[in-house]
Amino acid sequence: MNELLVLTDKLALFTFIVCTMLGAGLSLTIQQIWEPLRSPRLVVSSLLANFVLVPIFIYLLVQIVPLSEPLKDGLLVMAVASGPPALPKLAQIVKGNIAFSVGLMMLLMLGTIFYMPIVLPLVVQGVEINSWDIGKPLLLLMVSPLVIGLLIKAKFSAIAPIIQPIFFKLSSAGLLLGLVVRLFIHTNDIITLLKTGAIFVCAVFIIFSFSVGYLLGGPGIDTQRVLGVGTAQRNFAAALLVGTSNFSDPNVVSIIMVTSLLMMVIVLIIGPKFIEIDQPADAEIKQLVLKQIDFDR
Repeated sequence: MNELLVLTDKLALFTFIVCTMLGAGLSLTIQQIWEPLRSPRLVVSSLLANFVLVPIFIYLLVQIVPLSEPLKDGLLVMAVASGPPALPKLAQIVKGNIAFSVGLMMLLMLGTIFYMPIVLPLVVQGVEINSWDIGKPLLLLMVSPLVIGLLIKAKFSAIAPIIQPIFFKLSSAGLLLGLVVRLFIHTNDIITLLKTGAIFVCAVFIIFSFSVGYLLGGPGIDTQRVLGVGTAQRNFAAALLVGTSNFSDPNVVSIIMVTSLLMMVIVLIIGPKFIEIDQPADAEIKQLVLKQIDFDR
């Protein structure tokens, strides 16, 4: 039974990532993906939030909070792993800038491939990782379907709008199935972490990461939402790869899985609330602009 659930989880994850990237490629062009990254301020803010502020905060947090070494190690692995595969889907959920989400995911993912092997051994003892070991599965699962989608959009533009919604529906199905299965598989882990208090550290991790990304993601609300969820939802694929290959204690993988699951659930629940909060602000800005235009006339 457990083996079947694990297989279902892997299949759901594969479907989710591949269909999300295919759908993103079918709905965008290379120019649209590149355009938001032409802003030096936005690129620097994204790198600062994900590769400096979040890792430093989590490193200091685990020094202060009394946690076991395996739990500390798992949280540090998550802290230095950025570029979540789920970002385009999360951007769609929170009505963010999907083009920016794809460009940001690629930027952070490539950064993680080089950043993680350098920084992680400095903060966690006994870790040996290779950039290619991290990059190979990420490039295969994320970049390849994105490129295929972009090629179809460029060469067969008539069919792209027809098949793109199908892939987004499949990605949604994969996401929901994966969440349900993971909640079932990791129920005991969640209960254990609740008893140790580590789940509250995970919550602080998520709240801080989202807040930093959201505040640095301006000036547009659509990019604020994307950088907020993109910073809060870490690259669990890279973190899981490192956790399973470098640590014998199962608690390391447990904290990685539970943290990534909690991040996803919180974004799915709270993400739409931020849309409701942002909409009045959007309306006020539009009214001010219209008043200014009338005044100028």
